[in-house]
Amino acid sequence: MGKITGFLEIDRLQEASEAPASRLKHWREFVLHLSDEQAGKQAARCMDCGIPFCNNGCPVNNIIPDWNDLVYRQNWRGALDVLHSTNNFPEFTGRICPAPCESSCTLNINDDAVGIKSIEHAIIDKGWAEGWVVPQPPATKTGKTVAVIGSGPAGLACAQQLARVGHAVTVFEKSDRIGGLLRYGIPDFKLEKNLIDQRMTQMQAEGVTFKTSHYIGDAAQASDKDLTVKTPEALQKEFDAVVLTGGCETPRDLPIAGRELEGVMYAMDFLRPQNKVVAGDKLSSQVLAKGKHVVVIGGGDTGSDCVGTSNRHGAKSVTQIELMPRPPESENKAMTWPYWPAKLRTSSSHEEGAERDWAITSKSLAGKGGKVEKLVAARVEWVKDETSGQLKMQEVKGSEFDIQADLVLLAMGFVAPVGNVLTAFGVDQDARGNVRADTENYRTNLAKVFAAGDMRRGQSLVVWAIREGRQCARSVDEFLMGASDLPR
Repeated sequence: MGKITGFLEIDRLQEASEAPASRLKHWREFVLHLSDEQAGKQAARCMDCGIPFCNNGCPVNNIIPDWNDLVYRQNWRGALDVLHSTNNFPEFTGRICPAPCESSCTLNINDDAVGIKSIEHAIIDKGWAEGWVVPQPPATKTGKTVAVIGSGPAGLACAQQLARVGHAVTVFEKSDRIGGLLRYGIPDFKLEKNLIDQRMTQMQAEGVTFKTSHYIGDAAQASDKDLTVKTPEALQKEFDAVVLTGGCETPRDLPIAGRELEGVMYAMDFLRPQNKVVAGDKLSSQVLAKGKHVVVIGGGDTGSDCVGTSNRHGAKSVTQIELMPRPPESENKAMTWPYWPAKLRTSSSHEEGAERDWAITSKSLAGKGGKVEKLVAARVEWVKDETSGQLKMQEVKGSEFDIQADLVLLAMGFVAPVGNVLTAFGVDQDARGNVRADTENYRTNLAKVFAAGDMRRGQSLVVWAIREGRQCARSVDEFLMGASDLPR
């Protein structure tokens, strides 16, 4: 513990950020990491609480008190080593993770939690700036080959771990660039893509081979006929092990009248082209929010990304609605700590401008000439069922109203992975359409096929994907070699 009374003397400091009016003019990141001195002071707030609940609150079990102490002492290289011991990509989590570790912080019981995420951000950015993040190629090769399907955080973490113990790993990605939803799902103003590219360079030096525009499955099911297609049978014959780490990409639809109108679309179909444009691609067409009244249906991170993107396009107005009731401004910590609480969360995109409303159901969409012009909505209330005790939704009589809408973005979450890939492999699936595999060994019903990340657990966080990729890598290594030194 660096400073015994630090948590009593030092207030939490938020990372500085560019003003909304300025950052809306570009697509770059706008949050600045803490200075060395600021990070040292923030790390001094760590309490040495005896039982580090933050460690268990973090899905990858980051050893947070240790690197807090090292940052306080300005031992940045040591802090980076501790951080990397549990997390392959802290530059991703230090930017886009919702930080469940901070909800679990002991100081959070009656004060502001330690700024764990901001300290992590400072550590990894300093590591890259100082040239400390270098390839870690294996001393010897095993002669074993592994195919990883999907290049999101689960696939990348699994591939890096396996390459570092000497296996020849090939990552297959159906898109034209590596990164999965990190690349084409998260806007650049939250995660600049050079961060993915620099990790790719490191992993290639460690022995990982990347193959983009490759579709694994039945050629008739490939969305783009220009993709290179490999069948699961060919893949299983060519490689000693196969790992399925694709994303949960099937969006939840809104089956109401008017769904077919022009201007009503899935959030990802709106966000993905913008990422391509920022990357320098020339698109034949792109849906822009400029001058439009935008309605975003869904209150999660994807909806927030739609808000930020629409404002950068120059939308006339942005309205975000959510079916569930408005969360409380702050949680009842005595009831929820150390677990993730339900409370009102305002993202940086919301700060840039948006009307938000809760407990709203979408009844229909209407327009003229085949184009959407309004959303017909109504207010709902959630009432506890006297028999089951469950909350049930009921419409408030006489509450129906219209929202002007030239563009309606459906951001209501994702329900399943790409089903035709799983069908082509013939792996067992659970009731939600995910690959059936446990978290002990991540093995499917097929002899040498494993699964991890969203494809196994369903829609989740980047930090959970990294955890599963790492743990799956150990199971694959044990399968190939009989034992493994990789951490779980």
